[in-house]
Formats: sequence, structure tokens, C-alpha cells
Amino acid sequence: MRTIKQAFWGLFLLLSLLWLAAEPTVFGSAGFFALRGALVQYSGVVAMGAMSVAMILALRPRWPERWLGGLDKMYRLHRWLGIAALVLSVIHWLWSQGPKWAVGWGWLDRPVRRARAPLDNPVELAFSGLRGTAESIGEWAFYAAVLLIGLALIRRFPYHLFFKTHRLLAFVYAALVFHAVVLLDFRDWTSPHGVVTALLLALGTYAAVIVLLRRVGAGRQVLGTIASLKHYPGVRVLEVEIEVPRGWPGHKPGQFAFATSDAREGAHPYTIASAWHEDDRRITFIAKELGDHTSRLREKLHVGQDVKVEGPYGCFDFDDGRPRQIWIGAGIGITPFIARMKHLARERSAHPDQPPPEVDLFHTTADVDETALAKLRADADAANIRLHILVDVRDGRLTGDRIRTAVPEWRAASIWFCGPARFGEALRADFAARGTPVRERFHQELFAMRG
Repeated sequence: MRTIKQAFWGLFLLLSLLWLAAEPTVFGSAGFFALRGALVQYSGVVAMGAMSVAMILALRPRWPERWLGGLDKMYRLHRWLGIAALVLSVIHWLWSQGPKWAVGWGWLDRPVRRARAPLDNPVELAFSGLRGTAESIGEWAFYAAVLLIGLALIRRFPYHLFFKTHRLLAFVYAALVFHAVVLLDFRDWTSPHGVVTALLLALGTYAAVIVLLRRVGAGRQVLGTIASLKHYPGVRVLEVEIEVPRGWPGHKPGQFAFATSDAREGAHPYTIASAWHEDDRRITFIAKELGDHTSRLREKLHVGQDVKVEGPYGCFDFDDGRPRQIWIGAGIGITPFIARMKHLARERSAHPDQPPPEVDLFHTTADVDETALAKLRADADAANIRLHILVDVRDGRLTGDRIRTAVPEWRAASIWFCGPARFGEALRADFAARGTPVRERFHQELFAMRG
């Protein structure tokens, strides 16, 4: 979280400093309307910068994943940037339209328009002739962006509709690029601020084209076939085993992939619940019936069905070099730990002379399925993991105190959490209050990819 916060605020600081360097006289603006013109430019530039980076992150690029802490963190940053772009766009629109309304209502005097010097640059002259068109396109694109980003923030909005409407933001972004290119102060294009803005708009436009062509992640996709399906009614979970061809590069325990079983629904992220071995090229996903899509999977999937798999993604891979670990899997958040236990069991079988890992796994759940819990216990035994199962109605809530009581060596351990975000934040704060250096030792999967 710290890294994506730094990236978020660092972007706005960089764009602001570059703009101020290009417009050093902004604070000495003569009159309200001169200041208003500068703030319209500033808010537009920063809003387009945020939207451009959000578009780039929508491509799920590989290069920033390790630095930002995984694709789950990148999607959180994508969401923050979308919200920031929305807020800044509203501010930009108010600075543009508000003074016009104030003049019409008699609250402000109409500014005196001075004669402009004739334009010599043919490009600037062409842009000047497009200003009215760019303003109109930008205004309507703004209204569309408000609607589409607003829908993306409504979690009850059905995923299959979200998948279709969210892609329309690429069209809106392209319209806003035209608006920005025409209306940015022409002399700014030769400044560092203009160069950075041009680069962001170019990369964002490329990303928009890839999104519209539905080619996001195309280079990391393979076509697999469903080999088996197993339903656990007590916990409302479907286990799907998929055979993948030679194109799949393999994965680490704790990583996830996008699976597409219906092109109309689009790709959905699932944590991989299986270890990888070249001689057994199968991937297991575990999907809990939580939303409109996952609740229908049992009726829609069948053995032999083709499924497109994209990945792997994520940095929740347990590789922190610490010999003592505490794992916490809440509800469906148990999935990455299942994959890790299967991996450790395979390693234990291949290298029986190696010392067993020092791991305590806490699984807290509101639902109970004895078959699923029996498999979980078997995986823990095979991996030599100490398993603690807590059923909410029977055992109460899992707290930091309960974990520390069960694991006396907790001060030396790193903590790996996957589950509801607020639960993870509460545990993180609890351990931080007890002196745990949570920035280095508390690892949390932010598995909320929508938006």
C-alpha cells in the first residue's frame, strides 16, 4: 500500500511541478479570469495525466508489477486514479462553466476581450479553428466519463454489464485526448510539461486502442480445457480443474490468473489453488458464489469446455526469506495457501531430508463443508503445516490476541493475509500496535480487481 500511495501522490506532484515550471506567472495573474484560465489548464492537464496512467495500467503491464507489489495493487492504483480523474474533471468543468454562469446571472462582469496577434504557426492556426469542436466534444465526453466511472464504483452493478460499459471509457478517453491536444496552451508543448503530457497521451491512446480491440493480456493467454468440476455446497464453492497446453509458463503458489469461460462476460480473476509441475499441466481454481457471475458458474461450466487462461499475475508468493510465517486465510482467501501447501508437500516428498517449514495457518470461515475442511486438513498434514480452523458461530472471531497466543514466536514471523480488506487492515493495525514492522512483514492480497 505504501508504494502505490507514493506512486499516486508522486504522479500528481510531478505533473504539478512541471506545469508550474511552464506557467511561473500563474500566481501573478491579472484578474479573476486570467487565474481562471490558468486553473482550467492545470486541472485539465492533471486530470488527463491521471486518466492516461489509469489507461496504461488497464493493460496489466508486467514491468511495474514487482515494484508496485503485484497486479492487485496496480488495480487499486488504477481505481484511485480513475476516482481522482473524475474529481479533477468535475473541478475542470466547474472552472470552465462556472464563471460563464456567474456572468449570465450578473454576479461577474464580462471580461474585456483584447485583440489577439495574428497566428503565424500553421499548426497553432489549425488548432485555433478546432477550439469550438474540441470544447463541445470534451463537454459531452466529460458527461459520459462521469456516468461510466460512476457505474464502475457501484459494486451492485452486475459484472457482465460493468465489463461492457467500462470498456467504453476507452472511447471517452480518445475523445478527451482530442479535447486536450487542441485546447492545451500551444506554447506549452515545447516545455518539459508538454513533452511529458504528450508522452502520457500517446501511451494512453495506445492503451485505449488495445482495450477496444480486446487484446489486453493477449500475449499471456492460453486455451485450456476443463478437466473436472467439484461443488462444495456447505461453503458454496466450485472447484474447477483446467488442463493447459505447453504455452502456460507455470506459476508460483499464491499467484492468480484471469479465466474467460464466456466472451460476453469477459475475464475474471481467480487465485490459483494448485502447485505447478511440468509433468502435470493442470491449474485449479476455486470460485465462491459471491456475485452474479460466480453464482451461475455451476450451471454454465461443464467438463470438456474450453477456457481461456491469462497469467500468471501477482506477488503474493511467500518469498520473504523468513523461516517463520503466519498465514491467515479468511473465507475464500484460503485459496493461495492451498496452493502453497500443495507446493510444500511436493517439495517435502522430493526432498525428505529438508527441515519442515515453521508455519501456522489460520482459516476462519462463516460456512462449513466437512468434505472441504477434510481436504484442507489433508493438505496441511502433507505439508507439515499447523492448521487452526475457526468457524465463526462456534469459535468466535479471529483476533490478533488469539494468533499471538497460538504462536508464541510471532515476533519473529512474517504474516501473510488473504481475505476481506477491512479484516486485514484491522489485523495489520493490531500487529503494528504490538511492535511488528508491518511494512516489511505484513503481506496482504488486495483481491478486489473491479474498477
